[in-house]
Amino acid sequence: MKLLSNILSFTLLATLLWSCGLDNYDEPKSKLYGKVTYNGEALGLRGTGEAIQMQLYQDGFELRDPITVYVGQEGTFEALLFDGEYKLVTKDKNGPWVNTRDTMVVNLKGSTQCEVKVTPYFTISGDAISLNGNTLSATCAINKVVATANIDRVMLLLSKTSFVDEVNNIARKDFSGMTAGNASLSMDLTGNANVASAKALYARIGVKTSGADQAIYSKVIKLK
Repeated sequence: MKLLSNILSFTLLATLLWSCGLDNYDEPKSKLYGKVTYNGEALGLRGTGEAIQMQLYQDGFELRDPITVYVGQEGTFEALLFDGEYKLVTKDKNGPWVNTRDTMVVNLKGSTQCEVKVTPYFTISGDAISLNGNTLSATCAINKVVATANIDRVMLLLSKTSFVDEVNNIARKDFSGMTAGNASLSMDLTGNANVASAKALYARIGVKTSGADQAIYSKVIKLK
């Protein structure tokens, strides 16, 4: 019985020491933040479902898994890290841009800002979206950046929150057979109960490139 008591006491002491050791570890306090850009402009992306990712590798720790950094729908990202040298790359075959995976070396000390430059297949400019009765209308210019790229579909999207993309929406219409240039889109919302009951509405245009896993998006426009 005494032996069992000693074993239990030792186990409890070891657990307490281990827990205290965990508590004594410093938490990362340095912030890396930045944006994914083309020609100096942040790109409109899908910001839900952890869809767009960057990867950080710490120099000297090649065998470790990368640190995942998630990119928001306005093309911005941030992460709390320990000071040190990191290699930042886009995730392989992820994103509406050419999959070059160029490595950016980041020397993090305190707060560090960086800009990840990519080449999107297409961009969207001059976008305008309006709601008239039950009709959602949009116009924009779809600009081809990569000569060999083809449009798989153009999407007109509506959401009741400011997060709008091909997954997070309450109304969506896809347009096939589209090419680069000026585009006019419309969607009939008649009978959509989610739209009728929504206290706020936000809209966005998306362009999905053939072969890409993600679409490029226009800015989010609040309709009501």
